[in-house]
Amino acid sequence: MAIKTIPLSSLETNLKKTLSECVESGQTLVVEMPDQHLVAIQSLDPGEDDSLTDELLANDPKFQALVAKSKAGARKPFSRKGGR
Repeated sequence: MAIKTIPLSSLETNLKKTLSECVESGQTLVVEMPDQHLVAIQSLDPGEDDSLTDELLANDPKFQALVAKSKAGARKPFSRKGGR
């Protein structure tokens, strides 16, 4: 898998173009943050079966608690823009 490293300023300047290139090329982008941290951006194929949620539900007690809290909470209806 190809990896391309870019500074945050480059991503900010050409966000749409850079993300489109990531999707089209399949490259993983590593963004160098000003504080020396790194952030990875990787395109996901919508047809792929992403098992991350399943893995989190099966193995992560904090994620399980978050899902349980969400299920127990009241649901709010979506509001329409413009008051229609």
